[in-house]
Amino acid sequence: MISNQRGSTAQDAPGYGVTWGGLPLHARRAMTVAVASLVAAGLAGPTAASAATTASASSADQVSVIVRELEGAGNAPERAVSAFGGSVGRQLDIMGGFTATVPVDRLDALRGVAGVASVTDDAGLALQSTDVESSAAQAGSLYTIANQVTGASAMWDAGYTGKGVDVAVIDSGVVPVDGLTGRTNTKIVYGPDLTMENNGPTKNLDTYGHGTAMSSIIAGRDSAATTVSGNATDFVGMAPDSRIVSIKVADAKGQTDVSQAIAAIDWVVSNRNKNGLNIRVLNMSFGTDGVQDYVLDPLAYAAEQAWHKGIVVVVAVGNEGFGTAKVNNPAYNPYLIAVGSNNANGTATTADDVVSTFSNDGDGTRNPDVVAPGDHVVGLRAAGSYLDTTYPTARIGERLFRGSGTSQAAAVVSGAAALLIQQRPNIKPDQVKALLTGTASAIPGATAAQQGAGLIDLAKAKDAATPDKVQNFKLSTGIGSLELSRGSVHVTVGGREVRGEVDVRGRGVDVRALAAGLRNSANWNGMSWSGMSWSGMSWSGMSWSGMSWSGMSWSGMSWSGMSWSGMSWSGMSWSGMSWSGMSWSGMSWSGMSWS
Repeated sequence: MISNQRGSTAQDAPGYGVTWGGLPLHARRAMTVAVASLVAAGLAGPTAASAATTASASSADQVSVIVRELEGAGNAPERAVSAFGGSVGRQLDIMGGFTATVPVDRLDALRGVAGVASVTDDAGLALQSTDVESSAAQAGSLYTIANQVTGASAMWDAGYTGKGVDVAVIDSGVVPVDGLTGRTNTKIVYGPDLTMENNGPTKNLDTYGHGTAMSSIIAGRDSAATTVSGNATDFVGMAPDSRIVSIKVADAKGQTDVSQAIAAIDWVVSNRNKNGLNIRVLNMSFGTDGVQDYVLDPLAYAAEQAWHKGIVVVVAVGNEGFGTAKVNNPAYNPYLIAVGSNNANGTATTADDVVSTFSNDGDGTRNPDVVAPGDHVVGLRAAGSYLDTTYPTARIGERLFRGSGTSQAAAVVSGAAALLIQQRPNIKPDQVKALLTGTASAIPGATAAQQGAGLIDLAKAKDAATPDKVQNFKLSTGIGSLELSRGSVHVTVGGREVRGEVDVRGRGVDVRALAAGLRNSANWNGMSWSGMSWSGMSWSGMSWSGMSWSGMSWSGMSWSGMSWSGMSWSGMSWSGMSWSGMSWSGMSWSGMSWS
C-alpha cells in the first residue's frame, strides 16, 4: 500500500503499498525500476561450501558460484570456467546463467571474461539452520511472533496447523524456495499469472520479492520442521501446514492495474472449490487510495463477493500512517478484515506494545479491525528479486529477508484465520472475524481508530466459543467508477496514462456487466476470463484495438511486439508506480520498509 518512511529505521528497506518501499512519494513517482533477475535459493542446488568455508579458503580451494551471462555471450563463460580449472554445474535459465565450481583465486579473472555479467557466491542451503536460529531471538522473527506474540503455537500444540486449508495470495508470485516447498512439493499451487511475465521462465515466480515473503509468513515450513511450540531451528510460518494458492498480478517492475486485481479476485472465487482446492482465506497485502464509497467501488465489490462466497478476506489498511483517518481500498469495505500493524517488542504482553506509526488509522466509523505484528518481520527471501537486490541490508544470512508494513501484519492474520478454520471447518467468515476481534487484546495508549479491537490472540481464540455473528452492513454494488477505484496514481503506457473507465489494455469496461459476472461467478471458466484465456498467452503482434475483456482469446498470443491501439509494451513507462513504496495504479502494497 502507499507507504512512507515513518516508523522505519536506517536499516529498513522499503516494502509495499500504493507505495512499495517507504520512499518519499515524490521519489517513488520519479523512480525508474529496473527488471531484476531472479535467483531462487535452492534452485542452484546444494552448495559445496558454506560462507565461512569460502572466507577461509586457500587459493587451491574450489568455491561454488552463480555465473550470470550477458545476452549473446554464447559459450564463452562456460569455456572460461573450464579453462580456469573449474566445472560447470546446472543451467539457471530463470536468471540467465549457470552454477559452477571455480578455484577461489580465479574468481576475479572469471568476472573479467567477456560475456560474464556477474559471479556471486552460491551459498545455497548451507546456512539455513544458522540463519533461522540467529534470527529467532529477534522481535520480528516468526518464532517470536508465533510463540510469544500471537499465540499461534498454542494452536499447533492443540493439533491445528492449517492443514487442509488453502490460502489464496494475490501478489507478485511465489518462488518455491526451501521453506515453501513442503514435504510433498505441493505447498504452492499456481493460479493464473496475469502479468507480462506469464510466458517466460519467470511465469508465476516472484521477481519482485513481496509475494514470497508474504506467503512464507502465512504458510512457511522447513521440510524437517516440527509444528509444535519451541522450535527455533527451522523456519515455521503462522499456519505451517496450510497451502498457498498464488495468483500473480505484478511483475519485477511492480506493474499492474486494478482491473488485473479484480480479475485475480474473481479467479479465486470461481475456483475456490475446483480441482481439489479448498480456498478459505484470501490475503491481499495491497490497496488503493480510491476516493469513492465502498458501496460503489468495483475493487471493494470484488473483495466483498469473495467474502459472501465463504472466503475470509484479509486486507492491509495501508502505510500512510497516523492522521490519515482512512483505511485504504478495499480494506474500507466493512465486511472484510482490515489489518493494521503492531510493534509487540517481542513480548507476550501488550503492556509494551505500540501501534506502528506507519499504520493507517480509521475515521472512528471504519477503523482497522485488528492489528498484528508488522514491524521488522522476518520472512523468506526471493534471492535476486528487485527488493533483494535493492535492499541487501534487509537480508539475514542467505535465506531470510526482513521488512515492515501492514502487508506483513495482514499475512500474519491470514495465517491465523487458516488455523481457526482448520479447528472449526464449518465456521463462516463473519464468525472468523468476530472470533478474532472478540478475543483480541487491547493495546494501552492506542486509540480504537488506530488498533480496532487490538492485537490478535490465538491462545485465547482457541478456547473461545464460536460467535453467532452475522454482519449486516450495506451491500456493495460495484457499479461505480474504475477510475476512482485506482486512486491517485496511474499506469503510463507509451507515454499515455491508463485513465478512465478502461482496463489495463485501454479497452472500455462495462462495470455493470463486470459486477454481474463477479456476483454470479460467470467471468472465469478454467483459465479463461469472460471468454478470454490467460493460459499460455503470448499476445505477440496483436493489436488492442477491437479487443475487450469478454469474447477474446489471448491464448497463443505474445506480449512482445504487441500494440495497444498504437501503444507498445516495449518502451512503456511504469513510472509513478512501483512496489517500493510507490503506487501501482493507485494500488498500495502495504508493507512499509525492508530492514
